[in-house]
Amino acid sequence: MNVFLEAYEYVNANSDRFLEAVKVHLSISLYALLIAFVVCVPLGILCAKKEWLTGPIMGLFNSLRVIPSLAVLVIILPIMGTGFAPALVALTLLACPPILINTYMGFRGIEPAIIEAASGLGMGEKMIMRKIELPLAAPLLLSGLKTAAVEVIASATLAAFIGGGGLGTYIINGLGMYKFSLLLVGALPVALLAILSEIGFAGIERAVTKYQRV
Repeated sequence: MNVFLEAYEYVNANSDRFLEAVKVHLSISLYALLIAFVVCVPLGILCAKKEWLTGPIMGLFNSLRVIPSLAVLVIILPIMGTGFAPALVALTLLACPPILINTYMGFRGIEPAIIEAASGLGMGEKMIMRKIELPLAAPLLLSGLKTAAVEVIASATLAAFIGGGGLGTYIINGLGMYKFSLLLVGALPVALLAILSEIGFAGIERAVTKYQRV
């Protein structure tokens, strides 16, 4: 209990620095998710509709899943140097595979008969996308986004290794100084943020797919 008390006292005494670290951690995570979402959702839809693109694109992004985040940071380091930007690139690459794969699976899983029926009713491609395909693919798409969010928030601690800041700074310093109270100052908020993101996206998923459970 003394370790937790020391961590609490440290946060109270250094609240400005702690809040700045939380802000940086959230910023880099949100930017990475936003970029991955903007890139991978259209790309996943394109792969679902153009089968000849599926092999090379899905293969490329699947290969990214087996590369550890720290290894990506080391590869990017000589090219982009240290700081926020290279950490953002590494986290964006981490967020891309689950979003892309789930988007692809969501759209590929739609029965062709449903699309044909919608076309027969006079719906155009844009209306079918908005009224039929997106709602049906939403559960898997949101599931991919939820997975990406948890992975990114947890892995954003690695940004501290290349001067990107965030809560990982406390974890690294705590390990280096063998001071577990300082390690907890970084680790506990990261765990809490990951849990909150899981709960938040689960709530959004339930709200968006409510009509499918009626």
